[in-house]
Amino acid sequence: MGAETHSQDRADTGTADPRRELASLSLSELYQILRSSDQGLSSADAAAVLARSGPNRIDSASRKTLFLVFIERFKNPLVLILLFAAAVSAFTGDLASFVIIEAIVLVSVVLDVMQEHQAQNAADSLAKQVSLTARVLRDGKASEIQASAIVPGDVVLLAAGDLVPADGRLAESRDLYIDEAALTGEPYPVEKDAAAQASSETTFAPNLVFMGSSVVSGTGRALILSTGRATELGSIAKSLRSEPPPTAFAVGIRSFGVMIIRATVFLVLFVLLVNLVLHRPLLESFLFAVALAVGLTPELLPMIVSVTLSHGAIRMARKQVIVKRQSAIDDLGSMDVFCSDKTGTLTEARISLVREVDLAGSESTNVLKLAQINAGFETGLKSPLDEAIIAHGQIDLSAWQKIDEVPFDFERRRVSILVEGEGRHLLVVKGAPEDVLKLAGSYQQGDTPPLPLDPASRLTAETTLKALGEDGFRVLAVAWREVEANRQTASVGDERDLTLAGFLAFLDPPKSGAREALGELARLGIVVKVITGDNEHVTQHVCQELGLDVRGILLGSELGQLTDDALAVRVENTTLFCRVTPPQKSRIITALRHRGHVVGYLGDGINDAPPLHSADVGFSVDTAVDVAKEAAAILLLRKELGVLADGVREGRRTFANILKYMMMGTSSNFGNMFSMAAGVLFLPFLPMLPTQILLNNLLYDLSEVAIPLDNVSDAAIAQPRRWDIRIVRRFMLYFGPISSVFDIVTFGLLLWLFQADAVLFHTGWFIESLATQILVIFIIRAAHPFRDPPHRGLVATSLGALALAVALTYSPLAHWFGFSAPPASLIGVIALITAAYLFTVNAMKRWFFARFDLA
Repeated sequence: MGAETHSQDRADTGTADPRRELASLSLSELYQILRSSDQGLSSADAAAVLARSGPNRIDSASRKTLFLVFIERFKNPLVLILLFAAAVSAFTGDLASFVIIEAIVLVSVVLDVMQEHQAQNAADSLAKQVSLTARVLRDGKASEIQASAIVPGDVVLLAAGDLVPADGRLAESRDLYIDEAALTGEPYPVEKDAAAQASSETTFAPNLVFMGSSVVSGTGRALILSTGRATELGSIAKSLRSEPPPTAFAVGIRSFGVMIIRATVFLVLFVLLVNLVLHRPLLESFLFAVALAVGLTPELLPMIVSVTLSHGAIRMARKQVIVKRQSAIDDLGSMDVFCSDKTGTLTEARISLVREVDLAGSESTNVLKLAQINAGFETGLKSPLDEAIIAHGQIDLSAWQKIDEVPFDFERRRVSILVEGEGRHLLVVKGAPEDVLKLAGSYQQGDTPPLPLDPASRLTAETTLKALGEDGFRVLAVAWREVEANRQTASVGDERDLTLAGFLAFLDPPKSGAREALGELARLGIVVKVITGDNEHVTQHVCQELGLDVRGILLGSELGQLTDDALAVRVENTTLFCRVTPPQKSRIITALRHRGHVVGYLGDGINDAPPLHSADVGFSVDTAVDVAKEAAAILLLRKELGVLADGVREGRRTFANILKYMMMGTSSNFGNMFSMAAGVLFLPFLPMLPTQILLNNLLYDLSEVAIPLDNVSDAAIAQPRRWDIRIVRRFMLYFGPISSVFDIVTFGLLLWLFQADAVLFHTGWFIESLATQILVIFIIRAAHPFRDPPHRGLVATSLGALALAVALTYSPLAHWFGFSAPPASLIGVIALITAAYLFTVNAMKRWFFARFDLA
């Protein structure tokens, strides 16, 4: 319990890596802290510790009920505006608007609740990654117990095939290899050694084992230090339960809602105050004010957003990209930094033998032949390197016969095979280059006779070995020696006076198509950064193969020494983040977001779940672990970067169409509402009746239902576009007054040219306000509206709604809404005013788009 508490306290402060600190303590110190021994705990002591520390499970903390999550969604300003609009609609008898708005709000809130429920399931799925039972020492005897009953201080027995049930420090190990891919994302099993020392370069220390990893080979004993939520796996689950930072899309929508609330409150209070000062009827003034508020409310925005995102999700699904959180499509369009794990994303996630060279670095088929003999006859569990040798080519071992074997062990770090064939008796040795070089007395190049391995030749071999390492290769050495023809056994003592054949270079090769995909992302204005637990040499080599320009490298050990502010500066000019832990990955993502970037992250392991949770948009793949798939917002059915570029374009189309609706609503729509507010100052009657405002609002909404289908120009998707409420506010301030100017011109013409009474005035301005509101979409929808034509659906709904509005004033229903049939001359004047308005908006738009760099 003591070590667990100590570890957690240090982890919370962020001052040091608690795992590395525990790895550096002696076993005797740890036994003392945990009140244990090399024989484990007694049953009574274990029961007492279990009562204090709790079961070894990654349980969810107190989960919010679905009802509470549902209620919290009503804190959103836009939802509050819509509820107010629905209440006003019900109060004024507009039942249709009330039902529509309430339905929109309900669907939006339910979708959000479902997304949060999925996030909670991501944390719960981690519990499936641990073993159900484990062998421990209790009362000095080995016994099998439920993994949930393991406590700090227990001594766990590990063997090949076991899942490690908790985090622990190795007390004993023999030929122990652990697969930590689920935590680190790297494909190589890791050598674990109880006698090893913690390294400043290594986060997952070689003398520590972690919950969720698995034993590939060998045996060991581990003193358990942390269980349940205090483990490394538990810390990942904890990060998934925390509320994720709001995405760029959520921030943008919320800011837009706050802006509308402020404008609405100001205009409503202004109208009420003026009407009260002018001693107009209180009830009529109130109804006009609340109708004005409804007119300002973008009740169609949730529908526009939902339909646009759904349309994008369907198109992406056809390209084998499944969208789990629809708002992620918009964030994908705004993404300007893409962070990716290396293994399996940029690489094939499998070890391949890529080079076979002699001591001078020249290609050598003899090295491959000897390596295949060694790997082919080796017994026991083959390592990924052995499998890569065997898979490299057809092995014909029919001419050779195995006589004996000296198995691999950690002290020697090599395996030797005694064989006979082709008239020769050979001891073929394969292992760690440094150890094999020490045993070699000669070397061979090609088919020439062996030559003495003098100091100059040894230096050449060491130079070749160093160059391979710096290029990111994992290297094995291959050597041999002739033995007596009658030899039937081999021993460690025979591994001497070897002839060095050369080196084998292994690499997880770059994924096919990754180079082209990275280039496409770069052309879309997206900066690619690689975040990996692997070493910097391997990662840099892979990036060079893929053509990724490496501007800077930051190691996990260096990152741990940086404050958040210092890290925020470093991330801008760093391309590769190597040897990093899952919490450090999240810090990198957070630092980039604090710099104003919209960040995407692609990962498929348990270690990737926290950064997937922290990113604006998280990507995973269909073959990923469950927790990564749950934490991600977008799921790739093919683990290829190429599909991301298509997704980015779709996201930018979505962003552009949503922005069209916002800009339209903050130009002519807001302008018309400003005009209504201004009209109460000098008109002897209300500029428009409350029912007319609601009808205007309904027809306007109907005209824009096809916006999700609209075409988007290539220029609009060429670069990332992020949510910037300042642009929307400026658009409102620049274009709203233009609409108001033309409205006031209409007021003047109606009053002085046509001598309009209240009914004709209401009719004329109703048509003019709708015409300017609806038709302006064709101007502001694209930088070059005539070169980039609109979708036929948008043309149909827009012109249809306008035609319906004009026809209504001539219909028998006109008097129900307070209209009268307008003369043809008035329709002609309104047409001229609308044309002049659209011409002015187009000129201003061209300046505005150029001024603020909008496509």
